[in-house]
Amino acid sequence: MEYRRLGKSGLQVSTLSFGSWVSFSKQINDKVADELMGIAYDQGINFFDNAEAYALGESEKMMGRVLKKKKWERSSFVVSSKAFWGWRGKENKPNQTGCSRKHLLEACDEALQRLQVDYLDLYFCHRPDKNTPIAETVWAMNHLIQQGKVLYWGTSEWSAVEIMEAHRVADQYHLIAPTMEQPQYNLFEREKMEKEYRDIFTQIGMGTTIWSPLASGLLSGKYNDGIPKGSRFALEGFDWLKDRWVADEKIKKVKKMADLATKLGVSTAALSIAWCIKNPNVSTAILGATKKQQIIENLKAIEVEKLLDQELMDKIETIMKNKPVLPDY
Repeated sequence: MEYRRLGKSGLQVSTLSFGSWVSFSKQINDKVADELMGIAYDQGINFFDNAEAYALGESEKMMGRVLKKKKWERSSFVVSSKAFWGWRGKENKPNQTGCSRKHLLEACDEALQRLQVDYLDLYFCHRPDKNTPIAETVWAMNHLIQQGKVLYWGTSEWSAVEIMEAHRVADQYHLIAPTMEQPQYNLFEREKMEKEYRDIFTQIGMGTTIWSPLASGLLSGKYNDGIPKGSRFALEGFDWLKDRWVADEKIKKVKKMADLATKLGVSTAALSIAWCIKNPNVSTAILGATKKQQIIENLKAIEVEKLLDQELMDKIETIMKNKPVLPDY
């Protein structure tokens, strides 16, 4: 495993990390979660990602049970939570969602209980809250860090303008600014990482914990001939995810990526993840898995990334034809 600093912070995260979205409590049980997290940890992964909304809190409970059973040294791993949607679903009442001071502080305490840890290494505002002043959010996160409940705070899917406003507020009041952002990034989703955030990387040294490097599994190639039973696109309630990704034009590109991967002697998934971590602004790419062979195969991306010279990167661009157009300045 390789490790990268989270932006300009001193924290080191494994270049590949392990997340629980969709899979924990929906696709896998405690036994499988224990096995997959064990493989990840043994292979050098030190960051485990979670959120209050995942499986309405059950994902964090499952991860917490595994962490308690494993008895790993607390200093040897990094664990996260995110707050915004709450964990009660349609039962959420006012103040049980968003990025207000009240919700962030209460959601943090609830996440600590579910994960069975004394502090969160990373705590994210899972989405921007249009109804809460960014200054209130920055003050709340600073308070949690001062309390020792959170070590680093960040954002997820915030715009560049919103992130820079958080930094402006932090600078004005001498508070701790967000360290990292968690955006989606993969061969189909490139605008934020390669265009919108470009100046932020150079100006403030933002770290990133990217999600969905395989576009919810599409870039693994497993949907090239239909939707397999038990896959996340087949799950009840995830039709929106299937409708977003399963399109003929995207499938054609994935098949061409599969041909390239075959010529290299690697899997389509490992090649697609390797392309993501080739970007130096990616601190870590979050992997998801429901089977042992999936995570073992995806971990090979570390070695595949070393094969990606300029010629191969150009071949990938020729297949995808979606490189963001950057402004001339």
